[in-house]
Amino acid sequence: MTKKRLLSGIKPTGRTHIGNYFGAMKQWVDMTGEYDSYIMVADYHTLNFIQDAAKMRDLVWNMVVDYLAVGLDPKKVVIFKQSDISAHTELTWVFDTLVTVPFLMRAHAFKDAEAKNKEISVGAFNYPVLMAADILLYSPDIVPVGQDQKQHVEYARDIAEKFNHIFGETFKLPKEMIMESVAVVPGIDGRKMSKSYNNYIPLFAEDDEIEKLCMSIVTDSSGDVPTNVYAIHKLFRSEADLKQIYEEHKGKYKILKEKLIEDVKAFVKPLRDKRRLIAEDTDYINQVIKEGGERAREIANKKLAEVKEKIGVL
Repeated sequence: MTKKRLLSGIKPTGRTHIGNYFGAMKQWVDMTGEYDSYIMVADYHTLNFIQDAAKMRDLVWNMVVDYLAVGLDPKKVVIFKQSDISAHTELTWVFDTLVTVPFLMRAHAFKDAEAKNKEISVGAFNYPVLMAADILLYSPDIVPVGQDQKQHVEYARDIAEKFNHIFGETFKLPKEMIMESVAVVPGIDGRKMSKSYNNYIPLFAEDDEIEKLCMSIVTDSSGDVPTNVYAIHKLFRSEADLKQIYEEHKGKYKILKEKLIEDVKAFVKPLRDKRRLIAEDTDYINQVIKEGGERAREIANKKLAEVKEKIGVL
């Protein structure tokens, strides 16, 4: 029986953090055998944030290294750069002729930027349309996302339905997949862990950085359990284990942070060591990018050709 297909990806806007891992990457690795997986480096989306060629190249290359270091196997998973597949931007234009400005103005990211009186680029405003193209080109059954990305998958479905209604059945309607236990991974300040908030613990951090960041986790003095410390700690240990630790050291915030540090270090070290080895093999990394692009392009171009025929330009 043909496997169902999965499509997901991360914007390479900075260092990969434990929120990226537990919120997305771990699920991709765990589902490798179950799904035909396409994992993207969303570099064109990153262009909304990074407009420096040397920095962009470095971020993209390191994102691929990170994907491999966490256990994504390029023999089983298609790892590719968004920018290597021109069908993404071409399909975005087709979709742009179907969607309306009021439709895009309902996007959470746009409303948030507008509320902060930010000057919004067309790329930032149009982000959901490019993301819809990213998704729909590959006809995925599921798109694993965090809670904050759910609306983008809904947008993709809405756009697919509109295209199908006007031009005939073309796109599969994707379904978001949200792992409730990690729908929102907390940062060291209690907000969602995010590069934009600078409240993250890097996935491949050195020991001294782990110590510094974990000791800086925001706590309150209203109870025996430091909420933010516990919320991060349960990513690394079962709640049954934690119950005993937190009972034994009730109210001792420094000791509990030290316990967290021990567990984060133990988790990160083998990943960090593996990443260091992979990063040394530049030819291998480049080969993974090249072959992944070829495999993704074949799928995307086939769907784009179908679209072009439906709209009458082919």
